[in-house]
Formats: sequence, structure tokens, C-alpha cells
Amino acid sequence: MSFLDTFNPKYRLILCDVWGVVHDGVTLYPGASERLKQWRSEGRCVALITNAQRTADAVEEQLVRIGLPRDAFDFVVTSGEAGIEALKALGRPVGFVGTSGDHEILEGRGVRIAEDEDFTDLACTGTQEGRPNPQDYLADLGRWADRDVEMHCLNPDRLVVRGGVPEACAGAIADLYEGIGGHVTWYGKPHEAIYRHALHRASDPLTDEVLAVGDGLQTDILGAARMGFDAVFVSGGIHAGEPFPDDFAKQYGLGDWRPVAVVDGLS
Repeated sequence: MSFLDTFNPKYRLILCDVWGVVHDGVTLYPGASERLKQWRSEGRCVALITNAQRTADAVEEQLVRIGLPRDAFDFVVTSGEAGIEALKALGRPVGFVGTSGDHEILEGRGVRIAEDEDFTDLACTGTQEGRPNPQDYLADLGRWADRDVEMHCLNPDRLVVRGGVPEACAGAIADLYEGIGGHVTWYGKPHEAIYRHALHRASDPLTDEVLAVGDGLQTDILGAARMGFDAVFVSGGIHAGEPFPDDFAKQYGLGDWRPVAVVDGLS
């Protein structure tokens, strides 16, 4: 029997990652929707918390398109929502790196995108069509760093696997930018703001009433640990069956923290 079948009734909020846990970017994982619905039937609140650069509405639509029933979760929280609000608050046009679809979404939410290089802030949602390798952006990054442009990273993930194919995310570009001296504002896991937003949506449960479920060590698991949440590490996602690293807590100064369980997937 899996830990997920019988875990403690005290967990009234489940913060569940999406990509790598619920789906692979193309199809749902077997048993994922059933597991989420099981948790809701037990009276728990299920929040899907994702480092997606898009809005919660856009993510919900994608989930429904690939077959996740709307009654499998209570709400969606995205890193994009937090970033969009911050960019709008700037009140000036910003540079942009990402897909044309993301460009359209940001403009549709009121973010002003600069038409030239006259900007002091830049929104990064991921790689552009035809430029999938983060190394492709080094010349641009160097030019922006020289001008002290602030990069706003709307998806801290470094890598996802879409239908079995690795795909670089905005976090990989932001890492390169920081590496050459550029300044980055990060939105999403493992940073606190996205968790505070999710907790507020769920009527602010106590810390020990929250269980995080995710496959990303640098995002899902690190964020949960820093927030003081219990966590389940899904090893069958981005880390492709690798065991939980023994030195994880030491590496990040987390004392003796470990996930309460390691599972291959939600089924």
C-alpha cells in the first residue's frame, strides 16, 4: 500500500505540483486524477501549485484539455500570476523573452511590452520559438547586464520533460543571467510569495496541516522544506527514478529535514 493511500488526516491542504506529477506536458499520468479526487473526497483542499508563467485560468484550460476533470482540484496557483501583477505595477513597458503565446497572454493581462531595447525591466517566461537552448541568449544577456536590466523570471523551473523530451525553462535563462552579474527577481517555487498566496486561498491552515507533493528538488521540495511543510518527493518525474539525495538537507542548511515519503507517482 502506498503512503498516499493512508496518510495522516491532519493534512487538510495538499499543495500538488502539476508538470511531472499530474502530467508530462502532453498526457495525464495514470491514476493522477483519481488520486486528486480521492483526496478531495476525504475533505482535503487540493491546490495545484505550478511554476507556470501563464495565468491560473490558462493553466486550468490546459488541464481540462488534456483530460483532468475540473472536480479533481479546488484551485490553481501559478508563478505567472504573481509576476504579471508585479510587472503591471511597474507602469512602464518591459522587454520580453518567451513564446508568442506567452507574449499575447501578458499583453492581454495589461503588461506593456516594449517594442525596442528602451527598457529597464524584462519579463522572461521561457525560450523563444526557434531558440530552445539557453546558451543561445548569452549575447542578449550580456547586453542587458551591461545596462543593469532587471529580469523578472516568471517560471523558476530549469527543465521540464514534455512528452519524454527535455525542454529548458525560464529558470535556466535566469541562472545564466545571474551568472554574468545580472539581477533577477524570481516568482514561484521555492520562493515564499506563491506559498503565502496558496495558503490564503485555502483559509490559512497551520503549517503542520499542509502537505506538499512534487518532483522538483530545487523548487517543490526545497520550497516546502523552507516553509516548514511536510513533503512527498515524486521520484518518477523530472529526476526519472533517482533516489532522494542523502545530502539534500545539508546542501541547503535544512538540518535533518527529509520528505515524509518518496513515491514513484500518484497512482
